[in-house]
Amino acid sequence: MAKSFSDIPVGLRMVLLRMRIRIRISSLSIKSIALKYAQAQNFFFLGRQYNFPVALEGALKLKEISYIHAEGYHAAEMKHGPIALIDEHTPSVVIAPLDSMYEKTMSNLQEVRARRGPIIARAFESDTRIAKVADEVIRLPETIEPIFPLLAVIPLQLLAYHIAVARGCDVDKPRNLAKSVTVE
Repeated sequence: MAKSFSDIPVGLRMVLLRMRIRIRISSLSIKSIALKYAQAQNFFFLGRQYNFPVALEGALKLKEISYIHAEGYHAAEMKHGPIALIDEHTPSVVIAPLDSMYEKTMSNLQEVRARRGPIIARAFESDTRIAKVADEVIRLPETIEPIFPLLAVIPLQLLAYHIAVARGCDVDKPRNLAKSVTVE
């Protein structure tokens, strides 16, 4: 696996190829996870560094099309309030690549697990530890840290889509959303 920013162009080409394959393979798995958690009333999405915006995007998409209360947090902030709301009815979606923050992210998973919260993890294919902590794991191909969010965001959007469909929501016409935003 590449480790430097100079490897980004090659990494992007590889990601495009892998994304097509991975989406086809993961789609059924994501749909079954969505059916399992479709009736949850709240979700947390956790990510660190490059994956924090991915957590925000996952929460936003889930809110927009399924009308479930969902919040995205930087995983380091979990202990500052959100942890009090974790219970067996509140799934946490955790973006957990094998990166420089992996051990800290695993610590967050342990905190969620200690409160009996369901965990849905996005992790690298080679991660052998994550399945011991997470209830569900969506495997993603390995790449360099700055590119991983490109891989991680697609399964989150598919998860939101399948949850919304399972709840009977019209994913093509979400309520109260404008087609475009105008800034004055």
